[in-house]
Amino acid sequence: MKILVVDDEPLARNELAYLIKKSPAMQGRAIKLYQAEDIKEAQGILLKHQIDLMFLDISLNEENGFELAEELKQLTYSPIIIFATAYDEYAVKAFDVGALDYVLKPFEQKRIDQALAKVVNILNVQATKSVQAKTDREVLSIELEDRNAVIKKLDVISARIDNGVLTIATNKQKYQTKKTLAWIAKRLTDPRFMQVHRSAVVNIEDIKEVQPWFNHTLLLIMSNGDRIQVGRSYRKDLNERLGM
Repeated sequence: MKILVVDDEPLARNELAYLIKKSPAMQGRAIKLYQAEDIKEAQGILLKHQIDLMFLDISLNEENGFELAEELKQLTYSPIIIFATAYDEYAVKAFDVGALDYVLKPFEQKRIDQALAKVVNILNVQATKSVQAKTDREVLSIELEDRNAVIKKLDVISARIDNGVLTIATNKQKYQTKKTLAWIAKRLTDPRFMQVHRSAVVNIEDIKEVQPWFNHTLLLIMSNGDRIQVGRSYRKDLNERLGM
């Protein structure tokens, strides 16, 4: 975890750094502490390092810590902010700019521990969501009658719906479920997947042949031998994707 302490008083910075390192919430964690005495120095550190947590004082010589907090709100990624200050009257404003906590000087170990415990909880939740999001991007869970099948999304050759039943084909097996075509189209977001008919989505990398079909449409022969008709309104887009 990368932590930045921003305070114009060296003694306050060092004391806070000491309490952070001593906190039970940090035990077993690899932490890297940075210190800054003003906004400019803090900005320099933030540019070079992806800071996870920042303890920020409000009074920074002629500057105000809220200025930096407001800047960070505009970023796609910003650290968790805990205001660490001698002024208790700015607590409401601190939470208005998205601060997680507000600790007062003189610092107490118990209070720092409480704040860090909140941070660890948030980071753990974020890490869990990140892993889940990565899994969701890579695999597809298909609800069958008696079980859930989990397959790699890029193994999908085609998905088509007939009489309310969605058939998802891979090069090894076919799965049938009551889900809709819109359901799987929403999950197959990789550019290689394309809807070619109001009832079919295909992996264009698994198209083996393209043959002319009735009424000026096309017929796709897939790598697993399946034959899928291209709807007339989808033909132009498919031609462009395949360079035909």
